[in-house]
Amino acid sequence: MSIEGMYMLKSAEYTEEKIHEALKILYTDRKNEFHELSEIFLGKKKLGEMPNWKEFILNFCLDVGDSFKTWTGQKPPSATSPQKALTILRQIGNGITSMNKLTHILNISYNLSMEFKEIYKHLK
Repeated sequence: MSIEGMYMLKSAEYTEEKIHEALKILYTDRKNEFHELSEIFLGKKKLGEMPNWKEFILNFCLDVGDSFKTWTGQKPPSATSPQKALTILRQIGNGITSMNKLTHILNISYNLSMEFKEIYKHLK
């Protein structure tokens, strides 16, 4: 597993060893959610071609979790916040036909992000 290019995972608050351990635990419990998100972002064909797809999905989820803080006023917006929000919505919204489905995907992403952080925090 590689976190190469996963900017949310490469932050100073995470270590690669604990990332992999926490991701393994999270994936065991949330396999269905990971697969639902992977089908939206990668499709079934590309899933087999991308060896670090779980890290990719987790990185996206952490991005949604971080953006949520800006959207709710818990964190001040940055110069790139509008572009980041639009990018997230366009990544999710591609092929989505209802606002409920879009919200469902955002909720899954946010929840995976929060669960990962909790698992990571409890690892020694």
